[in-house]
Amino acid sequence: MAGKLEQLKNNLEAALGSRIVSLTQAVGEITVVVGAADYAAAAQTLRDDPGLAFAQLMDLCGVDYSAYGNGPWEGRRFAATSHLLSLEHNWRVRLRVFAPEDDFPVVDTLCGVWCNANWYEREAFDLFGIMFSGHPDLRRILTDYGFIGHPFRKDFPISGQVEMRYDPQQKRVIYQPVSIEPREITPRIIREDHYADLGKR
Repeated sequence: MAGKLEQLKNNLEAALGSRIVSLTQAVGEITVVVGAADYAAAAQTLRDDPGLAFAQLMDLCGVDYSAYGNGPWEGRRFAATSHLLSLEHNWRVRLRVFAPEDDFPVVDTLCGVWCNANWYEREAFDLFGIMFSGHPDLRRILTDYGFIGHPFRKDFPISGQVEMRYDPQQKRVIYQPVSIEPREITPRIIREDHYADLGKR
């Protein structure tokens, strides 16, 4: 397994070259970070280079890195993370790009590289507010019409901003401000540095 990961790492470095911002290997997985300007071109290379052949986009999600881990996050707040699979070589890679601006996060779409990026990017837009430049139909996919905000952002209120209920007098569903009192709940977080090795103990 280690030899295969080393081969993948070498192939990634050879194919992407200076477009790589960082390349890390942890718990048997490789994560490659590229700059926003190189994102679409890097994805195209990952798909088309015969030494990589990542023909399948398995998942694409948004990430909000504010208040990440046990301390303040140093760096850009929003990222789009893709999980790619090469059936030809039987290996996977994680591709990450950070949006250059925190106030209005924008990265290029990958719809022209993998067509199934369409709904994944719509979900990342809906839940995190990440814009995908060049997307053919970027609109909400999970939240209701007229929903305000992006519910997976860490600064979004846990109770939401509006609630809906059926009003028997009006005989219709109505929206009103949230009636739940806001409260702060801090979950206990357990972080295991070597979680992949738990089965070996």
